[in-house]
Amino acid sequence: MTIQEQQPGWRTYLNGRTVSILFLGFSSGLPLYTLIYLMQAWLAKSGLDVKALGLFALVTFPYTFKFLWAPFMDRYAIGSLGRRRGWMAATQLALFLVIGGLGMLDPKLELTLIAGAVFLIAFLSASQDVVIDAYRREILSENEQGLGAAIIVNAYKAASLIPSALGLVLADSMPWQAVFWIVAAFMLPGFVCTLLAKEPAVYGAPPKNLQEAVVLPFREFVQRDGWNQALLIIGFVLLYKIGDSMATALSTKFFLDIGFTTKQIGLAANATGWWAALAGGAVGGIWMIKLGINRALWVFGVLQAVAILGFAWLAKTGPDPLLLSAVFGFEAFASLGLGAAALVAFMSRATDPRYTATQYALFSSLAAVPRTFINSSVGYIVAETGWFWFFIVCFILAFPAMMMLPKIAPWNTRNEKA
Repeated sequence: MTIQEQQPGWRTYLNGRTVSILFLGFSSGLPLYTLIYLMQAWLAKSGLDVKALGLFALVTFPYTFKFLWAPFMDRYAIGSLGRRRGWMAATQLALFLVIGGLGMLDPKLELTLIAGAVFLIAFLSASQDVVIDAYRREILSENEQGLGAAIIVNAYKAASLIPSALGLVLADSMPWQAVFWIVAAFMLPGFVCTLLAKEPAVYGAPPKNLQEAVVLPFREFVQRDGWNQALLIIGFVLLYKIGDSMATALSTKFFLDIGFTTKQIGLAANATGWWAALAGGAVGGIWMIKLGINRALWVFGVLQAVAILGFAWLAKTGPDPLLLSAVFGFEAFASLGLGAAALVAFMSRATDPRYTATQYALFSSLAAVPRTFINSSVGYIVAETGWFWFFIVCFILAFPAMMMLPKIAPWNTRNEKA
């Protein structure tokens, strides 16, 4: 089969399935970015220092351990909507209520309750991610996986504009309680999409019991190419986004520290982030069709590393609104657009369709380890190094995974099975 036969024009991929992935990707990203941006600004404005804010990353550890309950979601259905849509609808409604309720707490008097609410949001969000990732893998054909990854990653990133742009701008003139409920309301389009979407077909025989749901996915992954290749894939997934993840862990705190107001941060994100996310979705999807997943990992990996240097430049320059917009735009385009899309496509390709939820949850949990555990130390690193040298360290940490690419995704092999 020729490359042309394998890879039809990108317009053939625009269909109801990819449109549903767009809405669900937005719903998937909103809770996490609410914790990263809106909650961070809320707590920073209430007086929490950089070390305490960094430790709050530990409360989001469900993103790292979601593979533990993913087999349960592979095995059981909830409600009458089906195995995938039932879980999506339940988590989306719960997230709307808990995110809205979070803003009604007092950071100075109810910090323990806030930590509990943040943990619940993270748990519900991680659970929603498990089932949306499984839905995406199962509803799209093999030829649609690369573009589907680009769509969901950039929709995920676009969701960050609600808490980071709209939320912060509104917070300049509205009570935090109202801001949180407004942000929470953006969960509802994803819920409507879930009700209207089609339940994906079941590949093979689903697990007959919970024991099969837990054991078989891990056994298949290890036996596929042996322990060495399995460990190499795990190490790559763990390291590919570590530099970018650390660099953006306390970005709102960084912008506030060097002299920007919440309104300036919100307007800069709105002015460039949205268009950069759209460009990242279009360019990333089309580029991945042309390059193939393997080469995309190389090219996009370099671009996401270069994006980190924009933060270092801003640390030296100070509060320049134009440069802030440029940093926001390039980071949205290269790091959380192109690089993440390539990683998602790689992880999707590495799953067996019989065990989508569990295997993909394992990979995405590994990708979340830096954000959850390593990022909790970011505040302490910044306190010792200062912002400029911290971003230089993040830039250097972007390259160990790149050195693994010859074995993980050889340049001259376009889309070989991982």
